Amino acid sequence: MNKYNLQRAAKDDFFEFDPQSPLTPEQKTNFEGLYYFPVDEALRFEIEIERFEDPQEIRMQTSTGHLREFVRYGQLHFTVDGQDLTLTIYANQHGYFLPFVDAQAGKETYGAGRYLDPEVTEEGRLVLDFNLAYNPYCAYNDRDSCPLPPAENRLPVAIKAGEKNFK
Repeated sequence: MNKYNLQRAAKDDFFEFDPQSPLTPEQKTNFEGLYYFPVDEALRFEIEIERFEDPQEIRMQTSTGHLREFVRYGQLHFTVDGQDLTLTIYANQHGYFLPFVDAQAGKETYGAGRYLDPEVTEEGRLVLDFNLAYNPYCAYNDRDSCPLPPAENRLPVAIKAGEKNFK
């Protein structure tokens, strides 16, 4: 079993059995696992962060109307399906945070967007692996407050990797 399948199986177990799961008791009764795109290694990148000269603290709107603070840290440049793309990376006390919306939003993926929590390599590059893209907890219930991806992180291409819509 590859690392993606192991991670997905662990997440399914958490969602089904853990008291901290975002699923309601009713959702858990029929839960058969989350849905994912097949793993696509072409959607995994190691990228240099183009850090902003003066990273600014911002407040990101959430699904419940609250605001969450992040640092608008820098930009990531990469290519998907021949299109040059840019996403803004944010930071907080937990590390890097990358909320994004792709062309599949509202169709095969959650309409409000998905998240990535990129890691840093020993060389200081960022691992941008869309196979690890996941839905925010507000995709499963109305009680969670999730940051909404800013307009600058809307992609014109479909990212057919990571977690799909929850059915």
